[in-house]
Amino acid sequence: VQLQASGGGLVQPGGSLRLSCTVSGFTLDYLSVGWQRQAPGKEREGVSCISFDGSTLYVDSVKGRFTISRDNAKNTVYLQMNSLKPEDTAVYYCVRRCGGSSRTGPTYYAVDYWGKGTQVTVSS
Repeated sequence: VQLQASGGGLVQPGGSLRLSCTVSGFTLDYLSVGWQRQAPGKEREGVSCISFDGSTLYVDSVKGRFTISRDNAKNTVYLQMNSLKPEDTAVYYCVRRCGGSSRTGPTYYAVDYWGKGTQVTVSS
């Protein structure tokens, strides 16, 4: 099982980036994949999750700005990030087996695999 994140970079506040997570060793039809992020000196936090059935969850801080989607044929999950803020600066990791509900938001208690991460820096 592998998850490979890519697409990070340096962007100005208000700009956009699209992250990609290409997976292998399993299919997106049966398992959820999501994103977490970790800023310097802070704990890792959740961002978003897309379930095997296509349902999506977001943490409050990114709702309305980030969109998670997937292409099962390409074994790839995407995170479109718009209206980026300096506080979005972090290393972004894609993970397998996120969960949650509309009440709890995305949860990561059952994560069993994650990729190496891609750096996103929002700065002028």
